Amino acid sequence: MSARDLPLALTQGDPAGIGPELALLAWRARNAATPVFFVLADPDHLTRLAADLGLNITVKACAPDQAAAHFADSLPVVPLSRKVDARPGRPDPGSAGAILESIDLAVDLVRQGQAGAVVTNPIAKDVLYAAGFSHPGHTEYLGELAQRHWGAPAQPVMLLWCPALAVVPVTVHIALEAVPRTLTKALIVETATIVASDMRRRFGLPQPRLAFTGLNPHAGENGAMGRQEIEVIGPAIAALQSSGIAAKGPFPADTLFHAAARRGYDVALAMYHDQALLPIKTIAFDTAVNVTLGLPFVRTSPDHGTAFDIAGQGIANPASLVAALALGRRLAGT
Repeated sequence: MSARDLPLALTQGDPAGIGPELALLAWRARNAATPVFFVLADPDHLTRLAADLGLNITVKACAPDQAAAHFADSLPVVPLSRKVDARPGRPDPGSAGAILESIDLAVDLVRQGQAGAVVTNPIAKDVLYAAGFSHPGHTEYLGELAQRHWGAPAQPVMLLWCPALAVVPVTVHIALEAVPRTLTKALIVETATIVASDMRRRFGLPQPRLAFTGLNPHAGENGAMGRQEIEVIGPAIAALQSSGIAAKGPFPADTLFHAAARRGYDVALAMYHDQALLPIKTIAFDTAVNVTLGLPFVRTSPDHGTAFDIAGQGIANPASLVAALALGRRLAGT
């Protein structure tokens, strides 16, 4: 059976956030195009949550290879070894073990050929930090799991995708003051090389077109407002062009994301987190998908957080998770 035909492994995320209810709502919204998925969670927790939300959903504990048989009538759940007692909106470091087990098991099931892709619900890093988690975020932890299970070094790259725009932050979860010293020619070249490779391999673009923002306003205005464009970003783009990658820029970030500009590239690479995420969350807040490039497996995720403030109220929107599941199925097997 090819990976494209396997069910998707959906993690529970932080059980006090909206992830578990999104899993319920995504299953309730299923149609003929919905890929089969199973949730890695505590079945009793999801059953209680469904009842609290007034959702007439049957939760079925099962093995991964039984998910397809149950999917039409019940939400398949592959049980964790830990029980989950979290209440919506009340994050607890005591949930850290179950959160990480869900992620670990999802990746391991893909490695074993029992799942086609990993789809992750949101986690709260501060909850995991309180329990000793040492990674900046989900993306970096998945990179460690790739190294652990596949044995090859992995450089995970965050791609935010929707049909109208794809963006990559070159620097991600670091303070803004650290960006100029972290941004190097080597980092830009490595990130862009991974992006180009996975856009070919995963997304089927034979010659992906990459556009780069500058770091400074007006892309530095020829050095008047900073020299990173001249000394770092420009040389990186030239190196990429020499290697055969269709790269151009750097462009002022404030003119790169309007509709006409977007027609000139396939992926925009921005120099820091908010420079990349602001435009895509503006045009596709409910439907954008987080994709991790540079891994030996497919990982997608909703492009939003745990939303503890609305968890358990029945108002969470599953659209981004539905989009993440659909994209996970599209990329599986590539």
